[in-house]
Amino acid sequence: MQLLTNVIGVAAGLCSMASFVPQLIKIAREKDATGVSLTMFAITITGFALWIAFGLLSDAWPVALSNSICLVLAGAIFSLRLRYGG
Repeated sequence: MQLLTNVIGVAAGLCSMASFVPQLIKIAREKDATGVSLTMFAITITGFALWIAFGLLSDAWPVALSNSICLVLAGAIFSLRLRYGG
């Protein structure tokens, strides 16, 4: 049962991580991030940090690992929004 739980966690994490990639590619290509909400990404980044803490404290490595990667991706989008946001 633990293996199935971890497989589901990894799959969920992969979906979450993949969801940021198209936005990153679009911003990088167009050099325009005016449509990206800084507030939404600030809240998202905070949420990922909290999920990482939860994952570490509860020994749920899929949660901690996937949210760490999502934090990096969301942070990159946030940084690009600051750079290309107008």
